[in-house]
Amino acid sequence: MKDARPCSIADALALVGEKYSLLVLREVCLGNGRFDQLVRNIGAPRDILATRLRRLVEAGVLEKVAYSERPQRFQYRPTQAGLELEPVLMTLMAWGDRHLRKGDDRPMVIEHVCGHEMLPVVTCAACGDQVRHADLTAHPQAPGWTTTGPTAA
Repeated sequence: MKDARPCSIADALALVGEKYSLLVLREVCLGNGRFDQLVRNIGAPRDILATRLRRLVEAGVLEKVAYSERPQRFQYRPTQAGLELEPVLMTLMAWGDRHLRKGDDRPMVIEHVCGHEMLPVVTCAACGDQVRHADLTAHPQAPGWTTTGPTAA
């Protein structure tokens, strides 16, 4: 049997798809990077949270920065790679608000610098048009794969 389709989505999920990883990113992007803040705001067991933080630091998504020497304490900040995941978080939040919440039962609203609520929209970098499913065409680049699956050997 062949391996699964080579996929950047699968690669990304192998890192940020673990339970609590995206919630760690949410909190760090909100400015809550101290371990005790993360434990309180996420509700993750301390050992699992420590493992997620270590993995995100090793992958270059977060950086660990000392904020106290005695006792030595650290906080976590997003790297450029971590900040590039923030639109993913905003899009997930908007999807959850639309499909999993009722009416105005939203736990958080994000305001843009312009003063209005930030509502994420995916646009094409080349033409600026909003991206719609019907306008997309996939072109597999992995050898031996088509959009429907592996090519016959």
